[in-house]
Amino acid sequence: MKVNWSAPEHSHPARTRPPIHGRRCPGGPVDEWLALFAPDAVVEDPVGPSLFDPDGKGHRRPAAIAGVLDTTVATRALEFTVRDSFAAGAKVANVGAPSTTHLPRGQNSTTDGVSIYRIGPIGLLRSLRAHWEFGPRHGHPPANQRSP
Repeated sequence: MKVNWSAPEHSHPARTRPPIHGRRCPGGPVDEWLALFAPDAVVEDPVGPSLFDPDGKGHRRPAAIAGVLDTTVATRALEFTVRDSFAAGAKVANVGAPSTTHLPRGQNSTTDGVSIYRIGPIGLLRSLRAHWEFGPRHGHPPANQRSP
């Protein structure tokens, strides 16, 4: 994963944890990503019902998060541009645009969104809540051309 960081560089404990701060973001195997999450972490990417989470309840615990990572990080070339970042307490909200190339077909999509991360006391991610929308207006292919 490549991250273009154009947000403020102000140091804050929640902002400097991977994958929040792009220069420390793993780009390799799913287990490297999974190591960033607390055992009781929840991932909602995107928040609400989606192709990745039909019930919209989020992915809880390492096995479920690994399943999501296997169908996203492992199957797509990802680039994320962070334009702004707001940190407070144990949370940070990054404003930006993820761009993905869906492998192996090579379809590209980019959409704006806000990702909110909550960090636990030992520095692991407790939650990731990404707010973005599917659809052609947001750079995604029509529903009949998508693959999860």
